[in-house]
Amino acid sequence: MKKGISLIEVLIYLSVAFVVMAVVIGFVFWLIDSNNKNRIMREVSNSAKRSLEIITHEIREADGIYNPTTFSTQLSLETRHYLPTEESSTYIDFYLCSSRLCLKKESQDPIVLTPDNVEISSLSFTYVSPDSVKIDISLRYKNVSGRPEYDFSTSLSSAASLRYYAE
Repeated sequence: MKKGISLIEVLIYLSVAFVVMAVVIGFVFWLIDSNNKNRIMREVSNSAKRSLEIITHEIREADGIYNPTTFSTQLSLETRHYLPTEESSTYIDFYLCSSRLCLKKESQDPIVLTPDNVEISSLSFTYVSPDSVKIDISLRYKNVSGRPEYDFSTSLSSAASLRYYAE
């Protein structure tokens, strides 16, 4: 009896190896795609959370809401933070600039608070009382690839009140 591998056995081994490789490669692509989706979700969620934290922090630290320049999509606050030279108070504004959230300090250029690949789909400020503001913000991922699995958006709401400290 001859010992060796027949052509049929070689074909079976190759086909099994091909199936195993196809499964492994498919799994690797699924892992990469899943990681991208999780990264997108994390980035949009973190941007929303961070934007809301910055706005509520500034409201709490402000001396007042500046009504003449505050409307539903812009919030103006009077504050003693970020003071220009020889000033006792200054103003900061939160508003949309080209689908991104911006913070503008008086006599300075705006600071963009959201990353390039996240856009604000809606932003609104609602007076709850003279000293309280409700913030509603919706963000979405800028899906330049057009792939539906990379579409992600989130909406958050919060309210903040001015704090008064006697000096």
